[in-house]
Amino acid sequence: MKQRIAITGIGLVSPHGGDVNAVFDALVRGESAIRLWDDPDISPAVAAHVDFDPAPWFTRPQLSGADRVSQFAVAAADRALKDAALPEIADKERCGIYLGSGMGGAATIEAAYEAYFGARRSTPLSVVAFMCNAAASHISMRQQVTGPVMTYSVACASSAIAIGEAARAIALGEIDVAFAGGTEALLQPGVLQCWQAMKILATPDSNDPSHSCKPFSAERSGLVLAEGAAILLMESMEHAEKRGARIYAELVGYGVRSDAYHLTKPHVDGQVRAINAAMRDARLTPAQIGYCNAHGTATRLGDPTEAESIARVWGADLSKLRVGSTKSLHGHLLGAAGGIEAAITVMAVHKRLLPAHLGGRHDPDCALPLIGSQGEEAPHLKAAMSNSFAFGGTNVSLIFQRHKA
Repeated sequence: MKQRIAITGIGLVSPHGGDVNAVFDALVRGESAIRLWDDPDISPAVAAHVDFDPAPWFTRPQLSGADRVSQFAVAAADRALKDAALPEIADKERCGIYLGSGMGGAATIEAAYEAYFGARRSTPLSVVAFMCNAAASHISMRQQVTGPVMTYSVACASSAIAIGEAARAIALGEIDVAFAGGTEALLQPGVLQCWQAMKILATPDSNDPSHSCKPFSAERSGLVLAEGAAILLMESMEHAEKRGARIYAELVGYGVRSDAYHLTKPHVDGQVRAINAAMRDARLTPAQIGYCNAHGTATRLGDPTEAESIARVWGADLSKLRVGSTKSLHGHLLGAAGGIEAAITVMAVHKRLLPAHLGGRHDPDCALPLIGSQGEEAPHLKAAMSNSFAFGGTNVSLIFQRHKA
């Protein structure tokens, strides 16, 4: 018999801060963390930066071998554990770490290139700092987790896959507890220049730069890059109930499917397959899901494709659904996007409140029942979905449901 999956802790290092309740409340109020990116070496841009002090988790010597991406992850894992009120993991081998990251240690890689072209020596810890699995390894060492320690690098779907695979391991009885989510710290001048070369970043809004990301709007101009980490503390229901844990929600559905179509152009069929797979796993119908935290990056190609995918799955029940993209407020965390958006979706189910969606003028090609610039109460919300659709064509949908005692 499969184990039910309880979400008992949430740890964030986000553009809106680190306290999960304060972050969620800010999102419900429609407060954007997107700001102008001030760098004389690159074209005007907007981004969502994290104000973070690593001192509570790292000594100065330790920082030389820990990229910002690992610093975020260690802090988020620690916060998730504290939020779950789990002072110690009793059986370290029955605990796993499932982490997603799209780019790994971007700051270390950029510093290594600067050292090379500046004829300086690179630090001998560069390789272990920028390797993609470094963040998960740091968490493992800090928490003394001796079970499976896994890293997934699947672009924007990385942390959603990490959460789904952690759920599978718990459901199958392989482990009892998991740290699952993602981390990303790519706000470096060289990285931003590469993204600008793709011509898919948002143009800063001349009236209000914080409103530069407008998913599903006729005024959308592209995505806004962001950084941060989000980790869920997940337990088998048996493990959580035995210790009397507070349960935010249950993860009941996980679907992952590929477009097999194009590296950067999304495809409706692949997204529909992922959404339907998650619904089958959850044993829910579209009418039973009241909220979708859409992938919604605010790109010209991506938004209409996702809008069509959602409309195709929900069909006549589309009017019963509320849709929003919290990227309009916190930006796109790439490999950590699925993690933070899953955390927000869990909180929406738990509090029966829907975060705001900052859009703009209606686009008939994105005809969805969108939430407005202020959040909404959802007194009857029982289940919600979070979508993560990646470059490379990997599509992931996660479904969370209110806890049934």
